Amino acid sequence: MKFLLRRLIMTIPILFLVSIMVFSLVHLIPGDPARVILGQEATPEMYQNLRHELGLDKPLVEQYFLWLLKVLHGDLGMSITDHVSVASLIAQRLPATIELTIGTFLVAILIAFPTGILAAVKRGTWIDYLSTFTGLGGMSIPNFWLGLMLIIFFAVNNHWLPASGYVPFTQNPVMNIEAMILPCIATGIRESAVIMRMLRSSLLEVVNMDFIRTAKAKGLDERATILGHALRNAMIPVVTTSGLTVAGLLGGLVITESIFGIPGFGRLIVDSVFKRDYVTVQGAVLVSAALVVMVNLVVDLLYAVIDPRMKAGKGVEA
Repeated sequence: MKFLLRRLIMTIPILFLVSIMVFSLVHLIPGDPARVILGQEATPEMYQNLRHELGLDKPLVEQYFLWLLKVLHGDLGMSITDHVSVASLIAQRLPATIELTIGTFLVAILIAFPTGILAAVKRGTWIDYLSTFTGLGGMSIPNFWLGLMLIIFFAVNNHWLPASGYVPFTQNPVMNIEAMILPCIATGIRESAVIMRMLRSSLLEVVNMDFIRTAKAKGLDERATILGHALRNAMIPVVTTSGLTVAGLLGGLVITESIFGIPGFGRLIVDSVFKRDYVTVQGAVLVSAALVVMVNLVVDLLYAVIDPRMKAGKGVEA
């Protein structure tokens, strides 16, 4: 409990610093929102009135603290282009991205663990070379190209799966799963390659340790030794890589969302940047950063589960 409380307290200054960075970077984007909204034909009076209405005529520090005060009360502001609350826009878009992230991660894990373990156990054999070749290929293939190839084969040529679109799971679970299969595979193959390579390297390091030789000397077969002893001790770097993968997916799926026509969180941020809707950008990026902090918190908790010495703050040399 103390371990969890300590980690939660540590997230407070991190989120505060993130809020400063988000606010500062958004206001460094070239262009004036009032000018974008009104157009070039607006009179100076209209321009000044809108800047006053949006609070843009106040000093930047004052604008930041007014925004932060609203955020602390759960108010992310109103979109200056869609005229609805930013929280409602995020609530509409975030479920699709979370679902895509979970599906992508599951695909990555299902591919990475069997191939990574086999590559480490069968080191130097054709299985190892095949896994390594597949992993390098997976990391080298761009997501957008793989996504387009999947669409051509599964949707255009054979009509097995839809080419694009998104149906919420609560409306139609079957159509939802069908629509998410291709984007999850297109993104998951690349992420699986990264996790597989990390798992293989970590396992190769662990299997040469003394306790593994001791386990084998006691008569344990290779399968029980790897799955029962080596895998758990090799998981720390794998969990770290997996956490970074999930954190990156939460805000970095905009290309996949664009190719497959998924109205996700990444597209909301990109569209808002082009529309110069700085209120939505601030809120969405802050929520994205908060999700990344939460993922890191979960990773820290998993460290403690895998290696209880982490709870005592002793740590291990990874």
